[in-house]
Amino acid sequence: MKRFDGDGGWGVDAMAGSSREARLNSAFLELTEQLTSDYDVVEMLHALMGECLQLLDVQACGLLLSDGQGHLELVASTSEAAAFVEMMQLNASAGPCVECFSTGHAVSVEDIERVTEGWQEFHDAALQHGFHSAHAVPLRVRSEVIGALGLFRTHVGGLSEADGGIAHALANIASLGVLQERLAEGAIVAQQLQRALDSRVVIEQAKGVVSASVDVDVEEAFAMLRAHARRTNTTLRDVAQAVVARELRLAPGARTR
Repeated sequence: MKRFDGDGGWGVDAMAGSSREARLNSAFLELTEQLTSDYDVVEMLHALMGECLQLLDVQACGLLLSDGQGHLELVASTSEAAAFVEMMQLNASAGPCVECFSTGHAVSVEDIERVTEGWQEFHDAALQHGFHSAHAVPLRVRSEVIGALGLFRTHVGGLSEADGGIAHALANIASLGVLQERLAEGAIVAQQLQRALDSRVVIEQAKGVVSASVDVDVEEAFAMLRAHARRTNTTLRDVAQAVVARELRLAPGARTR
């Protein structure tokens, strides 16, 4: 296991070609454009998770936020497998993301199979879902850590310097997205964090409703929710609330990019 400087010590000295630079610039532009006065923080965080998969050599990721009282909660993930691994860390209060949050430093587990002592639940859950290495990057505002970005890979090894630097940049954007409107002097306003956590609960409920009503798996159900939100220019949270309240029914195949 390796630890890295939480201020971005991996570096981004060498981007792998102009095409990747263009993709990176496009991703950052798209994410920062979402940071407007009426942006939806949950939608932005899920979009950021998708960019992680596009920009980094990772196969899944999850994002944990503090509830304002020092307790981590899962607010976004790219798959049910990643969500399960994150939840096992939270249940056991042990794992790379938990340590990353508590220390404020990035953590890299290059071979999960070799890490068992103290992290047995994480070890078992990760291997069960085919993940063989993991990396965690802190979300911070000044000296305060507000969460952790977990990155999971199906092969062993550490992130490249370029990927490590991009991961830190994405974590910084996530921090801005959560806190851009609600910073007191040196302190986090818990309401903004709690809104993101509450939104996840509604979205998880809506995923279950859609999955059951149109007979698709929960990941496809989530894709349908996001597609409807984008088509109708509605927040993901509002779409989820309408589905849960049975005010909106999504038809099978209602998914577009």
